[in-house]
Amino acid sequence: MNTVAGNVRLAVVAIGRNEGDRLKVCLASALASGLVQTVVYVDSGSTDGSAEFARGLGCKVVDLDMSIPFTAARARNEGFAQARESLSGLTHVQFVDGDCELVAGWLQAAVVFLGQHPEVAAVCGRRRERNPQHSIYNQLCDIEWNTPVGLARSCGGDVLLRADALLAVGGYQASLIAGEEPELCVRLRAAGWRIWRLDHEMTLHDATMLRFGQWWSRSKRAGYAFAEGAALHGAPPERHWVRESRSAWIWGIGIPVFVSVAAACVTPWAVALLLVYPLQVLRLYLRVRHSVPIAGWYATFLVLGKVPEAVGQFKYWLNHARGRRSELIEYK
Repeated sequence: MNTVAGNVRLAVVAIGRNEGDRLKVCLASALASGLVQTVVYVDSGSTDGSAEFARGLGCKVVDLDMSIPFTAARARNEGFAQARESLSGLTHVQFVDGDCELVAGWLQAAVVFLGQHPEVAAVCGRRRERNPQHSIYNQLCDIEWNTPVGLARSCGGDVLLRADALLAVGGYQASLIAGEEPELCVRLRAAGWRIWRLDHEMTLHDATMLRFGQWWSRSKRAGYAFAEGAALHGAPPERHWVRESRSAWIWGIGIPVFVSVAAACVTPWAVALLLVYPLQVLRLYLRVRHSVPIAGWYATFLVLGKVPEAVGQFKYWLNHARGRRSELIEYK
């Protein structure tokens, strides 16, 4: 603790289920930092001995009650509660997914930054995919995580937070099956806090996304999150995820339905309107070709992804109308 402020009390909260060797790497990276007083692992029904392994390392383990519907948000809240109980005077908490490894030096840089910027509640860095070469889908994840450096509107699942700021806004919204981090950031910003993205390596993530079906499910989950986020915070001035939701409806459902009706009721030549899709791909490609690797694939999947996103949107609103809670949309 001699390289950071002496009043820093830091815990790491990792969440996971059946992550196997990835969890071992995750917990080892947290324990090796030299800055962390407590490591909490929140297990959601693993059958691979994850909880026992974590206990063997000296981590605090929370075994979630799986009779209650699981969400990552709920797991993080329970991990945070355990961290507060285990570490008196907790000031900072680093959340990390169990399939991620904390990069050496990240915690030091993040804690120092927060010490210098009292207006910032949450700080994140560069999350990278461990094996982007294994599939186009892993590469797309790696590109997605390369967010702009500086003042940000939101963070992802790997983030260092001030404990008092998280506590003041009531933690994560436990009912959300996805998109809980940006939703938390909406409330943090509304309370006057700032979110910051550092130009610093933070975590290595192992998506293991090798099949089209996995990518489809992940995109559908994103669409669901867009719909729920817009329902919660879509009113001005926030307009949280309104644009993303509208885009999914237009490109994923609206245009195909319009063209189908026009072709059936007006003229078969209306199908030519579907050329708007390759034109959109071309437009996006030209915009990112100098800054994004695999720009052609990136543009193609951005446009194609509107379809599963629209499916996710529809799933949310159907559940909402029926008063039902959605099950998790998982891709692993």
